Amino acid sequence: MRTLTIATLAATLALSASPAFAYRVFVTNEKGNDVTVLDSEQDFAVVKTFKTGQRPRGVQVSPDGTQLYVCASDDDTIEIYDTRSFERVGSLPSGPDPELMIISPDGKTMYVANEDDNLVTVIDLATKTRVVEIPVGVEPEGMGISPDGATIVNTSETTNMAHFIDRDSQQIVANVLVDSRPRFAQYKADGSEVWVSSEIGGTVSVIDAASKEIKHKITFEIPGIRSEAIQPVGVRITDDGTKAFVALGPANRVAMIDAKTYAVDEYLLVGQRTWQLAFSPDQKTIFSTNGISNDVSIIDVESGEVQRSVQVGQQPWGVAVSAAPTS
Repeated sequence: MRTLTIATLAATLALSASPAFAYRVFVTNEKGNDVTVLDSEQDFAVVKTFKTGQRPRGVQVSPDGTQLYVCASDDDTIEIYDTRSFERVGSLPSGPDPELMIISPDGKTMYVANEDDNLVTVIDLATKTRVVEIPVGVEPEGMGISPDGATIVNTSETTNMAHFIDRDSQQIVANVLVDSRPRFAQYKADGSEVWVSSEIGGTVSVIDAASKEIKHKITFEIPGIRSEAIQPVGVRITDDGTKAFVALGPANRVAMIDAKTYAVDEYLLVGQRTWQLAFSPDQKTIFSTNGISNDVSIIDVESGEVQRSVQVGQQPWGVAVSAAPTS
C-alpha cells in the first residue's frame, strides 16, 4: 500500500510539473535573417523558422514568456514577436545598431547597447517609448543587470571598460578597466559579483559588485589550441552560484568553471565558433550557439556532457529560452 501511494504521488507530481518545464529555445541566425525555434517537448526538434529584420543578434524573452524581443541590428530596431504564434506584434525604438539588451527584473524596462552611437538606450516596455540615452564608451555591446534591478552594467569593446550605471539617476557611477574587447556581463544571482568576458584579452574578469574592483581574472589554456583562438564571449552562471559556463569562440569549446574557486573544471567540445549561451528554465541544460557550424549544442549542466547538436540557420548568434507552456 505504501509503495502504491508513493508511486501515485510521484506520478501526480510529474504530471503537474511538466508544463512548467516545457519550453522553447529561440535562436537568432545572424546571416539568415531569421529565428529558429526548438521545442523541448519534441526532443529539441526544429518546429519553426520565421523571418526577422536584418542581422538579428541579441534576443530576450519577456518575464511572462509571451513576447520575444529581437535586435535587428542592421535595421536599427528591436522587433517584438508573439512566442506562441511567432507573428511580429510590434517594435521598439532601440537606436542605431542594437546588439544586446537586458530586461529589468520587474519586466518594465529594457536597456539596449547601441554599438554605433556609443549609447545605452533605456526603453519603457509598457509604452514602447525611449526614456533616455546614456553615453558610454566606444562600441558598447554587453548588457547586465543586478538581481534587484538597481545597477546596470554595459561593456564597451573599444574603451575596454565595464560601465556601472545607476538605475535611478541614469548616470555612470563607476568604470572598471578590463581586458581587450569585453563582450558580455553577467551578475551572480546573489548580486555579489559581475563576470565580464574579454574576447581579445582571453579572460573573464570577476568584479566585486560592491567595491567595483576586479577580485580575480579567469584565464584559459586548451592543449593544441593557440591562445589567440581562445576568445571568451557568452557567460552564464547557475542560480546556486556553483557553476559557470563561458563560450570560447573559435576555440570551439565551452568552459565549465567552478564558480566559487574560479577553476576551469573542463573544456566541452561543441560546434564551430561558439557565441552565446542560455539555460533551460530548470537549469539542467545549457545551449550554445555555434556560428560557423550553424548548429546549437545541447549540454547537460550537471555532468558537463555535450549530449548532441541541432542544425539551425545561417550563423546562429543569440539564444533565449521561453519557460511558457507550449500547449
